[in-house]
Amino acid sequence: MDKYKKLASNTIIFAIGTFSSKLLSLVLTFFYTRVMDTGSFGGATLIQNAVNILVPIVTLAVNSAALRFALDKNSNKKGVFTTGVATTLIGFAIFCLFSPLVVKININDFNLGQYAILLYLMLLGSSLRQLCQQFVRGSGYVKLYAVDGVIATATSAGFTFLYLGGFKWGIYGYILAIFTSDMLSVAFMFLMAKLWRYLDFKKGLKKDTVVPMLKYCIPLIPTIVLWWIINVSDQYMVTYFSGVSLSGLYTASYKIPNFVIIFSSIFIDAWQLSAVDEYDNKDKGIFFTKVFKVYSGALFAIGAVLIVTSRIVTSIYLGVDYYESWRYVPILVIATTFSCLVNFYASVYMAEKKSVLSMLTAGSGAVINIILNLVLIPKYEAYGAAFATAVSFVVVFIIRAINTKKFVEIKIDFVRLIGSALLLVGMAVIMITEAGGGEWQSFGITLVLALVLFVMNFKAVIDIVRLLLDKFIKKRGKKA
Repeated sequence: MDKYKKLASNTIIFAIGTFSSKLLSLVLTFFYTRVMDTGSFGGATLIQNAVNILVPIVTLAVNSAALRFALDKNSNKKGVFTTGVATTLIGFAIFCLFSPLVVKININDFNLGQYAILLYLMLLGSSLRQLCQQFVRGSGYVKLYAVDGVIATATSAGFTFLYLGGFKWGIYGYILAIFTSDMLSVAFMFLMAKLWRYLDFKKGLKKDTVVPMLKYCIPLIPTIVLWWIINVSDQYMVTYFSGVSLSGLYTASYKIPNFVIIFSSIFIDAWQLSAVDEYDNKDKGIFFTKVFKVYSGALFAIGAVLIVTSRIVTSIYLGVDYYESWRYVPILVIATTFSCLVNFYASVYMAEKKSVLSMLTAGSGAVINIILNLVLIPKYEAYGAAFATAVSFVVVFIIRAINTKKFVEIKIDFVRLIGSALLLVGMAVIMITEAGGGEWQSFGITLVLALVLFVMNFKAVIDIVRLLLDKFIKKRGKKA
């Protein structure tokens, strides 16, 4: 199959599962902001974000190694999966020893330690599900991966409506719904992919598999922690300096840029497979360049739409109590757009198995983020946090674009990319300051700038639509 067609095919398959789960996240946010006050919502997301950073630390990020090593055509898949399960369970058991310290954690006006049992349950469920997901995807079960996404979407929604809407369990319901859905997902993948075939603690744990996997994934731990610092630490700092209610507003504002992440995550799941599969080909530079041009163009176009409609979408989507969160959306859209561009370059490090370089480049952004957070949040509160995040991702993007040239030559159209970035910045400033005399005037100006941005990226957007539609139409034609 042609490499572009294969990328399109995998993108469509992953879209089925990934889009449903991301769409659910958006729908549930609409639900959360109507059944939870800002304090409860902020507290629940603090627990969820804590779990997100604990998973790679506790499991040594072995799920990433499970994906990368399962992708190797001649890999010992029994050894890969057994190593993943053993590492996950041992790490969780060790972390349980720290429970006396966890129950004492308190952040400003939120007692995190009170919900320690929820944190542990969610940590276990998320760790096992991520491991199974990545191993299944890396082993070629792409359709099963997509189906699991759809099923997990349905179960997560069902339990959320039951626990929060029916039982009124608040923070407990928020976390337990995720845990229950994750464990059902693990059971489903074990059954459908017959994962027990790859589990053998006596013969599967061999040095020639365990050591390379750990050498690959252990450097990813600080990398993921550094990304957490850039993505999530600002929420904790906003909580510390300004309280959990403003943190809840700031967290809610992140939900609008998630529309960019929906597109990106669907594509990146498929792109990682293609990047590894095509990496040894002589024309990989041309392939990476074409894909980056299309991908970046689509990201900027989506970002422009979100900035223009930030007020409208926030009022409809998040509700009255969270309306003021729209003010942080334009800056966070820029941050999210560049984070997605950064993820594209991560595929180069993944293909090269250069996890140390991934760590070092992420580290530069984390240092900048911490410094800017400490300087800006006390004075500018959530605005400062959003600005710090955006700057951090822009810096990491520049560093990775330069650093990866030694591995693959990705030629960037700097006029288009810089022009698009400046247009997004201009739109954000105009929306937030209401330049032009008022709400509607600023809306009109940003709309004009968005149209200019669309013209600049029109060909890239059309190319990705044509590629996906061509593949979809051919598949429909074969069925007919």
